[in-house]
Amino acid sequence: MKSKLIQGVEVPELGLGTYKLIGKQAEETIKTAIRLGYRHIDTAQEYRNEAEVGRAIKATHISREEFFVTTKVERSLLEADKLYLSVESSLLKLKLEYIDLLLIHWPNPQVPLDQTIESMLILKEQGKVANIGVSNFPLSLLKQAREEYLAPIFCNQVEYHPLLGQFDLLDYALEHDLMITAYSPLAQGRLINNPVLEEIGKKYQKSAAQVALKWLLEQEQVVAIPKATTPEHLQANLEATEFDLDDEDFFAIDDLEKNIRVVNPDFAPDWD
Repeated sequence: MKSKLIQGVEVPELGLGTYKLIGKQAEETIKTAIRLGYRHIDTAQEYRNEAEVGRAIKATHISREEFFVTTKVERSLLEADKLYLSVESSLLKLKLEYIDLLLIHWPNPQVPLDQTIESMLILKEQGKVANIGVSNFPLSLLKQAREEYLAPIFCNQVEYHPLLGQFDLLDYALEHDLMITAYSPLAQGRLINNPVLEEIGKKYQKSAAQVALKWLLEQEQVVAIPKATTPEHLQANLEATEFDLDDEDFFAIDDLEKNIRVVNPDFAPDWD
């Protein structure tokens, strides 16, 4: 598995997203992914599947150091006391001594951001968290966390795919060596039959989905966490790392309209 080097940390560039994976299906899917070579697993307290992730990792008997595990704190649990308890619970469920990357899942204007960051830094100092970051933060809020509160942000996890632009955020990430984790990298299925991606795929004998993933992974600070539930789709996503897009094809994807956001709950921040 290829990796991206972010702030001196190697992160597998293709991870497994686990949103809506629960129960036995989640555990078996994660075990299959690990057998195929996945080492980057993304979960969240809100997904209610941290225990399944923990059991799957434990069952493989693979060294802890080989994995990069991300979880996210629910927006309702960002106050200090709630955050500490929630992360302790996450560690128990994940059967891990530390979390590689702990993220604020969604910004919550009801809880002062600097207080949440301070709590996360205490967990980092205690060795329970290796890196901290945010998710679903527009650029203005990311800048506030880094520049006003001097938070050592490692990552911003955002919706990112060929139909949604994040170019200003990417420029900032490149300037400050931040990781951008692309969730819903296939726009929750909307890219599967995209004619531009399909036509490009014919050139490489790849699917539209594989072309979309490769476009993301060829960007310097970007990793992607597609969800898949079958061995065939897990393997197909891995194979998206095994070819290179010609410049003309990469720029053709750049030129697609980028105004489709598929994840936009009523509590989402103002996107900039």
